Amino acid sequence: MSTKVALSFSGGKDSCLALFGLQQQGIDVAYLITTVWKKSDETVAHDEKREHILLQAERLGIPVHFIETDFETYTEDFVLKLNALRASANIDGIAFGDIYLAGHREWGERVAEAASLEAVYPLWTAQESVLQLLHQFVEVGFEAEVIKVDKARLPGEWVGRKVDESFIKDIIKYDDVCPMGESGEYHTTVNNGPIFKFDSSQSRRFDEK
Repeated sequence: MSTKVALSFSGGKDSCLALFGLQQQGIDVAYLITTVWKKSDETVAHDEKREHILLQAERLGIPVHFIETDFETYTEDFVLKLNALRASANIDGIAFGDIYLAGHREWGERVAEAASLEAVYPLWTAQESVLQLLHQFVEVGFEAEVIKVDKARLPGEWVGRKVDESFIKDIIKYDDVCPMGESGEYHTTVNNGPIFKFDSSQSRRFDEK
């Protein structure tokens, strides 16, 4: 079993809850890995600015490594970064916040194998149990907000909405939507929670450098 890992980190609820789970298990999360598009310099899927991830990492007290990539070289670039970290930092695993989509796990396991690492999935569960994860996220004290939605699946005005018990009550009304947004129905950013060592007032402002 891995004892020192890097975590694929988007800054959203899944990766933050995964970090919480790993820490509860006593696993050393030595590095965060965040993929950003070469053209936009924004995070893959979430469209967050690099500076926002840097601030989160600073508050977590964990260094972050960025992978600048595109569709054509995504897997190759990920493996190259993992190989570099394994060689320089002696990590023995790469953790992901995926929950139940088999295709996502298969990709992660292939990438891990290519880098001679163990693939770790602290949130992995049956699809019918996913709502429990969302309740756990709120109950342990995470504070998050919606930053992006698939407007074909959820109301566009949900952008900016807090992920709380009221959110849970509303999202379960959508029978064809995963409560955790596992298929990209919505994306979040996490502003506070039990994994953060420092509050936002203690973080340097990158826009004031």
